[in-house]
Amino acid sequence: MTRTNRRFFEIAVVFLIIIGMAGTGFAVWDACFKEDSIVALSRYGSTGSEVKSIQTKLKSLGYYNGTVDGIYGTQTKNAVTSFQRNCGITVDGIAGPQTLLYLGLGGSSSSSGAGKYTADEINLLAKVISAEARGESYEGQVAVGAVVLNRVAHPSFPDSISGVVYQNGAFSCVYDSNWYQPVADSAKRAAQDAVNGWDPSGGAIYYYNPAKTSNAWMRSRPVIKVIGNHYFCK
Repeated sequence: MTRTNRRFFEIAVVFLIIIGMAGTGFAVWDACFKEDSIVALSRYGSTGSEVKSIQTKLKSLGYYNGTVDGIYGTQTKNAVTSFQRNCGITVDGIAGPQTLLYLGLGGSSSSSGAGKYTADEINLLAKVISAEARGESYEGQVAVGAVVLNRVAHPSFPDSISGVVYQNGAFSCVYDSNWYQPVADSAKRAAQDAVNGWDPSGGAIYYYNPAKTSNAWMRSRPVIKVIGNHYFCK
């Protein structure tokens, strides 16, 4: 091989190496871009069907009063922020995975509860039971859990555990110190029993403690069953 040919060969090899590295770089960049697209979150400025779902859910929970138009504007961001603050999760106005899960719009089903509810939803149910029925009998704890699930199945209430729990004014416990206490083991078992179909409340969608409730409308509801300090009613 002549000196000229060798020089040409060396230049060609270097050129091919550069092209190969560039190709790898573009592939990596493309993969990163696609991955970023996959985990993209709904935030201020976003548009589309997911934003519509978020607006619809927030509207049903009483946090959003605007138009369901699929545009993540100031009203939507403010509604998300209020919801996050009420739930005790990170307040950033962005509908990320955790916020979507609490809205009942995210998370994959687990084997728990015959596949109807995620593990996070069952944990949330246990948290409500622990906060609302602390000191009640085990049957009374399961009954409180059953009321939450009965609301999920009822057309007048949100269609997810998180939606029912965080509906404005539905459960006072989410606003007081009990909400931040450790979840009792009995409440965890009660949540699972309720999910598995045990309903000591007899199909109730409301309950109250007459010693603590002065609400005339609540007291007017037909009582189905009394368990401990709670009256369960339709």
